[in-house]
This record gives sequence, C-alpha cells and structure tokens, in this order.
Amino acid sequence: MRLTKQTNYAVRMLMYCAANQDQLSRIPEIAKAYGVSELFLFKILQPLNKAGLVETVRGRNGGVRLGRAADKITLFDVVRVTEDSFAMAECFEDDGEVDCPLIDSCGLNAALRKALNAFFEVLSQYTIDDLVKARPQINFLLGIGDLEPRPMRAQAPAA
Repeated sequence: MRLTKQTNYAVRMLMYCAANQDQLSRIPEIAKAYGVSELFLFKILQPLNKAGLVETVRGRNGGVRLGRAADKITLFDVVRVTEDSFAMAECFEDDGEVDCPLIDSCGLNAALRKALNAFFEVLSQYTIDDLVKARPQINFLLGIGDLEPRPMRAQAPAA
C-alpha cells in the first residue's frame, strides 16, 4: 500500500500547525517550509477543515490552526480523510463488478482485510503530537522561529 502525496502533506501541515501552536499558520509559510505549492496545500486544507482537523480564520491576519489538540488527532484520522480508497485488490472494491467465484470464501481477501485492519490499528496509536515531540528541533527545521509573532485570535472559524 502506498499513501498519496495528499496524505503525506496533510500530516506535514498538521505537524506545522502543532509546532506553531501559539500562532496562526499561513499557507504560504507552510508551503515554503516544505517546498510545495500553495495551491496544493489549499486543496488539502478543504477536507481537513471539513473533518474538523483544522480551523481556518479569514482576514488579513487570518490563517490555519488545529481544530483540536495535537494529541487528539491520530494518523488514522488523517488517512481516513485524505485517502480515497483502501482497495488492496479487486475484491475490496464496492462497485459490484468482481468476477471471482471465491469472493465470499477467499483466503486472500481475509488476509488482506486483516493486514489493512492492523495498518489502521497502528496508525490509530500515533498522534500528530507524537510526531512533533519526536523532533525537538522541528521549529528550527521548519523555520518557525524566524516568523514574526502573530497572536492567535479568538475569532470564530470560517467554514
């Protein structure tokens, strides 16, 4: 199984926001830190916002912040929101077009389901906070200490 770039950068965006927890994070700053386009991050931002993993604050001094505490956002939460499919084989797909006589009694199907569930279980054990705390120099590495201070605003999140 291979996760998409969308999932990869969604995790990175959340890590950035967690490391920059005392301020609103701006997409241009996050894009610069990771060397990725702002447009790509805006695309990723939408499902994260809809799922409540981030909040956006509009306006001149607006930005992005975590929608809940970093220790309450698991990697499984992110993967579930950003990945379209977990079909590891044709028989996992829900389109009803599987043409296999073993579909209901296949050992491969059962083994793959068990592996996928184990994958999800491991992802559920790790939070964004775990990833940030594992890198004590994350702020330096992301250039967060170089940013001009912007206090968090208590404004209601934009939809």
